[in-house]
Amino acid sequence: MVKTYNRIERIKGSIAQVKAEGVMLGELARIKMSDGRETLGEVISFDHDRVNLQVYLGTKGVSTGDQVRFLGKPMQVGCGESMLGRVFNGSGEPIDNGPELMEEKVDIGGPSFNPSKRIVPKRFVKTNIPMIDMFNALVISQKIPIFSIPGEPYNELLARIASQTDADIIILGGMGLKFDDYQFFKDYFTKTGAMEKTSMFIHLASDPVVECILVPDMALAAAEKFAIQNKDVLVLLTDMTAFSDSLKEISISMDMVPSNRGYPGSLYSDLAARYEKAVDIESSGSITIIAVTTMPGNDVTHPVPDNTGYITEGQFYLHGGRIDPFGSLSRLKQQVMGKVTREDHGDLANAMIRLYADAKKARDRESMGFRLSGWDKKLLSYAYLFEEKMMDLRVNLDTEEQLNLGWQILAGCFDRNETGLKNKWIEKYGKWDK
Repeated sequence: MVKTYNRIERIKGSIAQVKAEGVMLGELARIKMSDGRETLGEVISFDHDRVNLQVYLGTKGVSTGDQVRFLGKPMQVGCGESMLGRVFNGSGEPIDNGPELMEEKVDIGGPSFNPSKRIVPKRFVKTNIPMIDMFNALVISQKIPIFSIPGEPYNELLARIASQTDADIIILGGMGLKFDDYQFFKDYFTKTGAMEKTSMFIHLASDPVVECILVPDMALAAAEKFAIQNKDVLVLLTDMTAFSDSLKEISISMDMVPSNRGYPGSLYSDLAARYEKAVDIESSGSITIIAVTTMPGNDVTHPVPDNTGYITEGQFYLHGGRIDPFGSLSRLKQQVMGKVTREDHGDLANAMIRLYADAKKARDRESMGFRLSGWDKKLLSYAYLFEEKMMDLRVNLDTEEQLNLGWQILAGCFDRNETGLKNKWIEKYGKWDK
């Protein structure tokens, strides 16, 4: 039922307060301004009959005498095959000069999927990036962040994952992006052919802040629609710190009592509500989430990465343009390594990381001027090859090729009895001369 009110009680920041009855949380409202223009708002909280509206395009031009019509439905996004290859803003409107979507619209921000229909994650997600596939295998329906500092190539990493993955559908949610970053994604997806199966929801840094918090909900609502149509969907979100900063700005406008570093006390639940959309549905499709979380000052105790770590199933640490093998962890990798992938996968990966850790110690000894042993020199040679052939994010290899390359690197640097690997694996997969 449409309810109309002709007075706005209070305007602060992007929040407009209206005295109204019989409205629901998340309900959409249309504000008609005195000059004839219209804008949309969403009910984000209420206290008895005082309703707080988050105005999508900001409150500039909105006055207390403007008309407010509550539409009796939440924000929706059109979802269907025609949205693939398209770009939309945080309100779900096309920004690629294409037509409006005519398919069925779905509500955004709904509850996570029915737990009784979820199945245990056990399917492998191929990215063709060795530092993910070989050492921290990604599993379908996993939710995992990329922890990074600003300036690292995390957007380039997301673009490579999108273009190299075997997922059916890619949905990118960009928050607080510079125009150059947006153009990079668009050009890269077009060049690699990934755009044909990709839909992008983009909030630029110059766009209204309220649209930023809608982007993950738009992306995930569309992902859910595809998932129940038996599609494996990979959702890429960048940057969840920008999303959290938008939440902070809006909470300040509402005079909410701030929590740690000014973020709202609901930050954990706000993040969890999005990450928990990851799901592998029984007899249907799936949603896998990879989300960038930038760490101001490389501080992992910052509220956003700190809360994220309690929600997600591991993390990829991006440092120095590479995925750090020591700070990265996929808590679900045991579900597929050696089970879905080749039998030697787990032992080989562990041996290579252990030897790389020893190589880091050898580098420290070298930098301090210590005399190097023959073993140290082998380790240094190994570290160079490992970084060049495994850690470089430009490497694009199938999982089988990654495993074979790992054995080749070991054979080129060490004797067969120096790796600590089981003889049965050495005999079957090793690259040493028989």
